[in-house]
Amino acid sequence: METENTKTELVVIGGSAGSLQVILEMLKKLKDELSFPIVLILHRKAYSTNILQTLLQQFISIEVVEIDDKTEIQNNKVYVVPADYHLLFENKHMMSLDFSEKMNYSRPSIDVTFKSAAEVYGKNLVGVLLSGANADGVEGLGFIKKNKGKVWIQEPETAEVDYMPRHALQEVSCDLIIKPDTLADHINKQ
Repeated sequence: METENTKTELVVIGGSAGSLQVILEMLKKLKDELSFPIVLILHRKAYSTNILQTLLQQFISIEVVEIDDKTEIQNNKVYVVPADYHLLFENKHMMSLDFSEKMNYSRPSIDVTFKSAAEVYGKNLVGVLLSGANADGVEGLGFIKKNKGKVWIQEPETAEVDYMPRHALQEVSCDLIIKPDTLADHINKQ
């Protein structure tokens, strides 16, 4: 049983090519009441429409919110980082958007958000890295681990594009290797 001071306060999930289907399946299985928010950082085209929020909302009763600058963080919500912005955590109550240079050819960068979340949430953070074609997120997972957070990585054999999770497993000590059909179960137990 986790003690009060190590309970999960945030789950951040990063993914790129091949991760959307995993996220859709996860949303279908999440329980209706979560005691923490979930933040999704997905690589997408710089000028993509905000249809992602609408798409995701169809699979879950919890509200899905596309983040604006200075969005207040609330439990039991799923937040989506908008295209072409990095997401930073100012504290446990506020998120902000950043338009600085791309990291790992990406904006939003999973690394940027993972590092920022690790600084704010420390041991109360779960960082999840899914399918993808570059190394974005690997360094951020290392930072989460260094700050005593939990690191979950998709089992490479189950990833549509296995480069990102395979690279992460080589570089970072992992708390849990997840399969797409078990991700929601693990989140629901937090």
